[in-house]
Amino acid sequence: MEFNIIELFKNASGPVWVVVGVMLLMLVWCIYVAIDRIIALGRARRASRTLAAEIVAPLAEGDGKAALEIVKDPKYKTAYLAHMLQAALKEFLDRPDEHGIEAASRAIERITVTENADLRRGLSILATTGATAPFVGLVGTIFGIINSFVGMAETGSGGLGAVSAGIAEALVTTALGISVAIIGVWMFNYFNHRIEQIANDLSVAAQELIDWCEKQILPPLENAAK
Repeated sequence: MEFNIIELFKNASGPVWVVVGVMLLMLVWCIYVAIDRIIALGRARRASRTLAAEIVAPLAEGDGKAALEIVKDPKYKTAYLAHMLQAALKEFLDRPDEHGIEAASRAIERITVTENADLRRGLSILATTGATAPFVGLVGTIFGIINSFVGMAETGSGGLGAVSAGIAEALVTTALGISVAIIGVWMFNYFNHRIEQIANDLSVAAQELIDWCEKQILPPLENAAK
């Protein structure tokens, strides 16, 4: 007998259709999140790398105001690095001393939290799909087995023909649930890895900025000590 999944679902019971529909909805949702994150993370990282290259010159000259103007450029509005630099530089330039550095450090911590939340937007959907899709498929499996017993009761026989349709529904929903879960977990791990790389970049940039701020106030302090 040739396996025909179209015929199988044509004869599937209502509850099995509901389960399959839920799993397909979860799959579409995951794909939407994946596309959204690929675009958002790619755009943010490209803008941040461009900004990092452009801001080197004014910072090397100690010109924090010029660096801040570059950071405020609308073309960098999607750059996570711009958000961090703008908040930290503003705090430091408002008060270029030890207290300004502390304020800049707190600003970096705040921006890091908000940026991390923004970068992880939608990842909870991938994690939820990976964790729950097998169980949703298991619900379809249970209904498929129930249909097998119903078929046995209707025919009064325990032959393969009476139970094959229900068993096929059960196995297909199980396979679909596992497949959707695998896709969800793979996507979650992939984006989690990319966001960790971005977090590392932000951490390094934050440390370099604090070092730069300290160097700006060090000469005046040394002169005052003399």
